[in-house]
Amino acid sequence: MTARRLRASLRGWGGVGAMALACVTALVLALMLPDSARGDGGTGVGGPGLARGTQARAEECTDPQNQSLAPSGADGTTIDAIKNRKDRRLIVGVDQNSYHWGYRDPNNPKAGGDLEGFDIDLVHAIAKDILGDENAVQFRAIPTSQRIPAIQKGKVDMVVRTMTINCERLKDVAFSAPYFKTGQQVLAPVSSGITGYDKSLAGKRICSAAKSTANERLTDDRKAGKLVSSAVVLPPVPNQLDCLVRLQLGEADAVVTDSALAASQAAQDPTVELKGGTFTTEYYGVAMKLGAKDLVRRVNQVLADYRKDGWRQSYDKWLAPTLGADSPSQDPPPALYRQPT
Repeated sequence: MTARRLRASLRGWGGVGAMALACVTALVLALMLPDSARGDGGTGVGGPGLARGTQARAEECTDPQNQSLAPSGADGTTIDAIKNRKDRRLIVGVDQNSYHWGYRDPNNPKAGGDLEGFDIDLVHAIAKDILGDENAVQFRAIPTSQRIPAIQKGKVDMVVRTMTINCERLKDVAFSAPYFKTGQQVLAPVSSGITGYDKSLAGKRICSAAKSTANERLTDDRKAGKLVSSAVVLPPVPNQLDCLVRLQLGEADAVVTDSALAASQAAQDPTVELKGGTFTTEYYGVAMKLGAKDLVRRVNQVLADYRKDGWRQSYDKWLAPTLGADSPSQDPPPALYRQPT
């Protein structure tokens, strides 16, 4: 890549160089998460200890987005533990480098910039309902690969971080009902000959984030022979934005990620664009600890209200300009719940 192109790719909102620095910061913060907030049955972060069962048995899991519990506004053991904290704050794992989802705007007049974005708006709505104060939140930036461990170890009450609900993850964490519909898509330089998730990826180096559905799909398709054989699946990176940086530095030829994230990255860098359409259907959910049934039900109640008043305003503010009017993500997904057994 020429110096001129690299400079062009770093134009726009705050520069992706600043976002790359945020990636490093997020990783450092993740490593510094305190181990004192145990999830072993005490009243630390996350309330009750890790449940031994699963939210839905793998053999029964067909539509993972429909496996959550019915909404309820009642408190319970987990919510009581959150309310009884000395500082009465909800502790939430988020991203701080996904443009328009969870990011720090360097142009924000406040020193350092507050976290902003579609996921951040939802966190504030949950905090307001549970604690009566939308700002009663302690944000903890965590890499993509550390979302589930942070929940299981009780380091956060929940993760709101563009996290796809799937059957495999339901074995490890509980999910809310879905709050966003998306799908996997290819992001590549405008001038490349790549046309989508197809034979045009022959000989191309593909980047994805560790523990992401994109990386899982690439790995599975490689084994099943559904990915063109000469495509190179690069070792996964800790955070999604790392893939965009590798693309800009000429260390990767394409990125596979959720279409909503890809659209936001294309908005940051005019030298890249989405290629082809989405080739999966996926849903984001709020992830919580297995066994925290009262918290799951409460979040689902918040989401039921948020779909009626709040979701559209947040979508129009953060995502509509990059996703476009014909996006499959333009409406909140319907909520169906697991039948009690």
